[in-house]
Amino acid sequence: MAIALLADIHSNLEALEACLAHARSRGVERFVFLGDLVGYGADPAAVVEIVAGFAERGAVVVKGNHDAAIARRDGYLNEAATAAIEWSRTALSPGHREFLESLPLIVREQDACFVHGSASMPERWNYVDSAGAAETCAQAAERPYTFCGHVHDQVLYGEDARGRMIRFVPRPGATVPASGRRKWLALAGSVGQPRDGNPSAAYVTADLPKGSITFHRVPYDNLAAAAKIRAAGLPEALAYRLERGV
Repeated sequence: MAIALLADIHSNLEALEACLAHARSRGVERFVFLGDLVGYGADPAAVVEIVAGFAERGAVVVKGNHDAAIARRDGYLNEAATAAIEWSRTALSPGHREFLESLPLIVREQDACFVHGSASMPERWNYVDSAGAAETCAQAAERPYTFCGHVHDQVLYGEDARGRMIRFVPRPGATVPASGRRKWLALAGSVGQPRDGNPSAAYVTADLPKGSITFHRVPYDNLAAAAKIRAAGLPEALAYRLERGV
């Protein structure tokens, strides 16, 4: 069964709905959410409602650092991120906040590990931003396949014959053969705040029994999402980032 893996939605309702529709059009029935449901964007309540609904139907949802920051101040967030978190606290109901607080940091099941940052000390929110960090994460995951968010880039790391991780930059829409005989680590990219110069939303699908991973980019109404950020009085830089994908 194919699964869709969505990370770093960041309160972007338009991007989330576009990715869900895209995944469903490809027959995906199972969904995994890799953290940072909230932060930056203007629709935290709507996004949490949707993801909580998926969780009730069996979807895996893990906690991201922005989700954790709703309950407690995070000194690692920059000024714009902190402003968005403080605003989001007022927009979320007690039930929404309870849902975010209840999320696990990491989930391992069968052949896969799901985590926002790194499987090695997930509570530290370390970035998997190098082959060395990918190797550390994959070893800690203790599964053939590891799926992460946090970095906002789409990258695939694959284990070579010597056990070292090799970095690949995937082409959107191209299916990558990824046999479970070796370790693989996929960074899903960001649904709600891409930063690679392409404003289209990003997510991943995977068919683990068949050993395949596919990276996707999905156009959505990013201008509408940016306009909502401005209307909410959130920092201008957050709206500009959605418009430009930087």
